[in-house]
Amino acid sequence: MRAWVLAAVCLAACATTTPPAATGQAGAETPTVPSLGDILQASPAADWRPLDPQNTIYMDLPQGRVIIELSPQYTPNHAANITALARAHYYDGAWIVRSQDNYVVQWGRDENEPAGYGEGHATIGAEFSRSRRGVSITRLVDPDSYAPVVGFAGGFPVAAEGDETWIAHCYGVVGAGRGDTADSGGGAELYVVIGQAPRHLDRNVTTVGRVIQGMEILSTMPRGTGPLGFYEQPSQRTPITRVRVEADIPESERAHLEVLRTDSATFRAVIDSRRTRRESWFLEPTGHINVCNVPLPVRVHSAG
Repeated sequence: MRAWVLAAVCLAACATTTPPAATGQAGAETPTVPSLGDILQASPAADWRPLDPQNTIYMDLPQGRVIIELSPQYTPNHAANITALARAHYYDGAWIVRSQDNYVVQWGRDENEPAGYGEGHATIGAEFSRSRRGVSITRLVDPDSYAPVVGFAGGFPVAAEGDETWIAHCYGVVGAGRGDTADSGGGAELYVVIGQAPRHLDRNVTTVGRVIQGMEILSTMPRGTGPLGFYEQPSQRTPITRVRVEADIPESERAHLEVLRTDSATFRAVIDSRRTRRESWFLEPTGHINVCNVPLPVRVHSAG
């Protein structure tokens, strides 16, 4: 048995069924169009990969658990710092401090609260982008407003220009909050995109990973009433119960998630199915897609 957790939601009228075969004038059947569900169901096991437990973070809130995959390929220093902070229990007792409509939800510790960093650091150098050398990008053919190249690498939406590549600010992407200087962040404060992709933040903030499970918890946080969506009263904040690295959690308590490889044939079929919607509901298929509109499928893997 496999339970599916898809990283995108579609209208029920346009999503998961394959239309019946039609008969043309010559009596021949028109080929049916595979749905997204059909594509994923037919995918070989090799097209999926498990999350790396050393770079997967579990954040427990009163409303449930949020699971974040970090990207050491793009931001190795931030991935190491965030896992070090988690192992020092730095985030335990921190707060959701900001929820700005159509923008981001942010969390961190109060500046006046004592905190132990363990082997982590309050701030580290920025990792706004990295060299393209050694990075294989599954490219989109469609133009992008912010970069000459967009696509996917290692399970993340990415952009590139020249020898430079970075994780794009798409829905569900997690970034490291900072002050006015580039080296004033590091993961002690984090945020997640909950609205339309704020791509103007690309290469201005270090994007460290993406939410794999639990976006429905973060995206429905009560909106803050202060400037930029900050909560004006401590009572408005949501407490963070604990944050742990998956590798440090007993096997029986892990979510056992796996994600579709973005360098796989199945993922290329997913892009094609979303780029030109062929379901009968669509009267005008667009034939184009934005890097932030391609779903990144996730599923729970169980033996059997």
